[in-house]
Amino acid sequence: MIDTPLLHLAIIPDGNRRWAKEHKLEAVWKGHEKAVENFRTLTDWCRKDPRVNVLTVWCFSTENWKRDKKEISMLMTMLEEYLRKEGRELKENHTRFVHSGRRDRIPTSLRTLIEQTEEATKDETGFTLHLAVDYGGKDEVVRAIEKLHTQTVRASLPAVTEESIRQHLDHPELPAIDIILRSSGEQRTSNFFLWQSAYAEWIFSPKYFPDIGVDDLDAALKEYERRKRRFGG
Repeated sequence: MIDTPLLHLAIIPDGNRRWAKEHKLEAVWKGHEKAVENFRTLTDWCRKDPRVNVLTVWCFSTENWKRDKKEISMLMTMLEEYLRKEGRELKENHTRFVHSGRRDRIPTSLRTLIEQTEEATKDETGFTLHLAVDYGGKDEVVRAIEKLHTQTVRASLPAVTEESIRQHLDHPELPAIDIILRSSGEQRTSNFFLWQSAYAEWIFSPKYFPDIGVDDLDAALKEYERRKRRFGG
């Protein structure tokens, strides 16, 4: 019997605000609240599914700072509440938590909680939950090159290579992304993990993220299994 490689699944959860408007809710962040509830269900399903061992979710992009300040504040509060509630369960469920993105612009309380959760779950190996907060693909590559440049100047290391850049990304230990599901009908890459998604398979769903269910994830994985990945060969 041939072992099937475990998959790195990524989700771009679009459409929360449009979902709220469609349901005639007064505040757009009500869509984000529904998305957090949905996110818990999807994460639990991925953790138990034998095909998936890393789940990456884009929670807040480097471009999202352009949004209304009240909405941004609510988003940051929701993220913090999620980590406070789920922190203990992550460890109990043998889930390692990691964060990608900048840490200098998010609220101090959220940054501290992210660091504490990472530290508390660093030895867990059953499943990895990877949240991208204040994340942009271009920004990550720039930060990696800056770190590499500093190290190179200090140690007189060899010239920059593809591998040396990869080693300075936020989490070089994570496998490349295999499959990306983007909700709400949008069909753009939008600066999402440009390096790690170089050979990822994309699946676009017309549903808004609050309506994405485990059946949609299962269908996406089955579609992925039907595709032939040649990596340029």
